[in-house]
Amino acid sequence: MLGQAIDIGQRMAELVPLVPLLTGTVAAGVTAWAFIWALQPYATRLGLLDHPHCERKDHGRPTPVTGGLGMILALALFFLLVPVAMSPTRWSFLLGALVLIVVGLVDDIHDLRWWWRILAQVVAALLMVYLGDVRVEQLGRVFGLHDLSLGPLSVPFTVFATVGMINAVNMIDGADGIGGMLVSAALLMLAAAAWYAGHAALVGVALAVMAVVVGFLAHNFPLPWRPKARVFMGNAGSGFLGFAIIWISFRLTQNPGHPVSPVLALWLIPIPVMDCLVLIVRRWREGRSPFDAGRDHIHHIMRDAGFSAGGLAIVLTAFSLAAGLAVAVAMLLDIPDPLLLAAFLAMCGVWYWLTSRRERAVALFRALRSGTSMQRVPPAQAP
Repeated sequence: MLGQAIDIGQRMAELVPLVPLLTGTVAAGVTAWAFIWALQPYATRLGLLDHPHCERKDHGRPTPVTGGLGMILALALFFLLVPVAMSPTRWSFLLGALVLIVVGLVDDIHDLRWWWRILAQVVAALLMVYLGDVRVEQLGRVFGLHDLSLGPLSVPFTVFATVGMINAVNMIDGADGIGGMLVSAALLMLAAAAWYAGHAALVGVALAVMAVVVGFLAHNFPLPWRPKARVFMGNAGSGFLGFAIIWISFRLTQNPGHPVSPVLALWLIPIPVMDCLVLIVRRWREGRSPFDAGRDHIHHIMRDAGFSAGGLAIVLTAFSLAAGLAVAVAMLLDIPDPLLLAAFLAMCGVWYWLTSRRERAVALFRALRSGTSMQRVPPAQAP
C-alpha cells in the first residue's frame, strides 16, 4: 500500500507542469462552443446542412453540420496558444485531421462516393505513420505469453485499424448526442490510462480533444427545453474524432516507455467497434456493401424499443465507462490479455446472434427500459 501511494504521488508530481495545459483544455471547450455557435448562421450559405430526406433521419428540419469544423478550429487554436512543443508526431495528428476535415466538409456538401472518404482516411493514416512515426508495431500478449510483433504487417495493420475506427465512429453517430458522448467517454478513459502509465503529455492531448467534444455536445445533446440538436458533427467531425481516438490509442499502447495493453484500448470504445464489426459481417454475408445505409445500428434498434436519443446515449455511455473500468481492473489483477480479447469477441458474437432477429433485440431493450420480463414484452415488427 505504501509503495502504491508513493507511486501515485510521483505521478501527481509529474502532472504539476500540466496545470496550465489542463487550464487550456477548459478554454478549448469554451472556444469550441463559441466557434460552433458562430458558424451556424453560415451553414446555409456554405451548403453545410443535413436535410431530413430519408427515413433513417428523425430530425424534422435542415440542421447545420458545422460541429466538426468548430471542433478542429478550437483544437488548432489550443495547440497554437498553449505552450506545447509541436513535434512531428503532433504535426502528423493535425495534418491528418485536416485532411479528414477538408474531405469530410466536401462530403457533407456534395455527398461524395464512399471511396473518396476511404482514400482520405488512408492518406491520414499514412501521414500518421511516415510523418509522425505513429504505428502499430506489436499487439502485446494478445495470443499468448510473448509479445506479438507485426513486422512488415505494421503499416497495413495501422492503416486498416485507422480506417476501421474512423468508420466505426461515423456509423455510430446516428442519434443526437450519441457520437459525442461515446467519444468523450473513450477520451476520458484514454486520459486516465495515460495518467496511470505516466504519459503526462498524452493526458493533455486527450483532455483537450475531449474538451472540444464537450463544447460540441452543448449544441448537440438533446435537453428538455431543446429536444433536438442544433448542430451535427457531420462526416468531417466523425472522421476527425475517429482519427483522434486511434492516434491517442497508438501513442499510448505503442510507447515502450509507457506500455499499455492494446486490448484495453479496444474496451475503451466498445460500442462503436462492436456495432461496426457486426454490421460489416452481416452485410457481407447478405452480399451488401458495408457502406450501405440502413436502420440496423444499435441506436436504431434502441429507438424502436422506445428509448429517446438522450436516453440511449446515456445508457450506452454508462456501459462503455463500466466496461472500460472493469477491464482496467481485470488487467491490474493480471487477467491474461487473451481472455479479455475473447470476452470482447464473445460480446460481438452475442450481439450478432441477438440482432439476427431484430424483434428479439428490440424486445430485450424494451424489457431493459421498462424493467419488465422478456415474456411480457410484445414482439416488435421489424421495418
